[in-house]
Amino acid sequence: MKRLAMVIPLIVAFTAYLTLKPVPIAPNAWQAPAAPGYTGVHAANTRLQGLHQIDLHGEVGPEHVVMGPDGKLYTGVESGNILRMQHDGSGQEVFCNTGGRPLGMAFDADGKLIVADAYKGLLSVTADGSVSVLLGMAEGGPLHFPDAVVVAKNGNIYLSDSSTRFSPRLWGSTTEAAMLDIFEQSSTGRVLEYQPASKEVRVVAEGLSFSNGIVLSSDETALFISESGKYRVWKIAVAARQLELNRSIPQLTPLASIVFDNLPGYPDNLTRGQDGKIWLGLAGQRNFLDFTAERPYLRSMALRIPRMLWKMPPSYGHVIAFQEDGKVIADLQDPSGDSPTVTGVTETANRLYIHNVNGKGLGWMAR
Repeated sequence: MKRLAMVIPLIVAFTAYLTLKPVPIAPNAWQAPAAPGYTGVHAANTRLQGLHQIDLHGEVGPEHVVMGPDGKLYTGVESGNILRMQHDGSGQEVFCNTGGRPLGMAFDADGKLIVADAYKGLLSVTADGSVSVLLGMAEGGPLHFPDAVVVAKNGNIYLSDSSTRFSPRLWGSTTEAAMLDIFEQSSTGRVLEYQPASKEVRVVAEGLSFSNGIVLSSDETALFISESGKYRVWKIAVAARQLELNRSIPQLTPLASIVFDNLPGYPDNLTRGQDGKIWLGLAGQRNFLDFTAERPYLRSMALRIPRMLWKMPPSYGHVIAFQEDGKVIADLQDPSGDSPTVTGVTETANRLYIHNVNGKGLGWMAR
C-alpha cells in the first residue's frame, strides 16, 4: 500500500504533464489519406543507393544545388555559407555567407544568384559575392519562412513562404519550425510573386500546409508547388491572386489543380531536369502524423515528450521525376538509411546531384 501511495501521485503528475503542459501549437484536425506505401510507380527499389560523395570539409546540409552561368555548382549549407565548386567538387570555395540559412536558389538573367534564406528573406548575390536583401517584408507582414525560389524569363521572382506561423529565426532551426508547422496543420503557407522592377509583392496563393518546392511550367503560365504537410503537389496559375487553397475545391478551381495527391513521403524541392522533366524530392517517410490527423491532442502530447524518446522512422532516400502532365518517369529510392532527409535533385548532362538538408557531403550519381 505504501508503494502504491507513492506511485499514484507520480502517475497523476505524469498524466497532467502530458495533457496540461503548454505547447507552441494549436493543432487542427484534418483528414489524412491512407498512406499508399511503396507500390505501383513508387514500388520499392534501391536505385538511389551507393551515392558518390563530395566532401564538404565540415559543412553540413546541402539543401539545394544550382548550376551557375559559370558552369559551377552552388549550394547553401547550415553555416550560412554558399559554396561554389566544380562538378567533381574540386576548387571548392565559399562564394558568400548570407548570415542566415540559404535554402532555395536560382540565377536571374543578369547572373545574380537569388536566394530564399530562411532567416534573412529574399536575397540577391552579385558575381563578387555581395549580398543584398530584396524582400524582407511582404503583404500581410514579414516573410516568416522563405524556402524555395524560381525566376521567370520576364524577371519576376516566385517564392514559397512556407509558414506565417513558425519562423526558423524564432524557433532556432528550419527543422524545428517545419515540424511545428506540419504538426499544427494551420495551413498558412503562401506562394508570392516579387517584381524587382517595381518592388511590388503579390500573393499568388495561400492556405497551403507548408508550401515548399517551386518550379515554373515550360510556358511559364503556371507554377508547380509542393505542399509538404498534405503530401501533394499543386499546379497553380501564375495569374492567380490570393487563391485560398485550404478551402478551395480543386476540381472547381480553374486556377489550380492537384498534380500528385497522397504521395508516400513529404514532397520537398522541385527542380527542372534535362529534357523538360521535373524532379521532386521526398524528405522522409510517412509517419505517425497520419494516425494523429483526426486526433490533434496526440500531436500536443508528442511535443511534451522529450525528443530523445521519440521513435523516429528510419532514413529513407526517395526522389521522383515526372512530366508536366503528372506522369512519373523515374523513381529512385534508398532504403539503406545512408541518405538522411533527401530534399531534391539537380540534374546536369552527366550527373544527378542529390540535395540533403542534413547531409555531411553532397551525394551524386551518374545519369
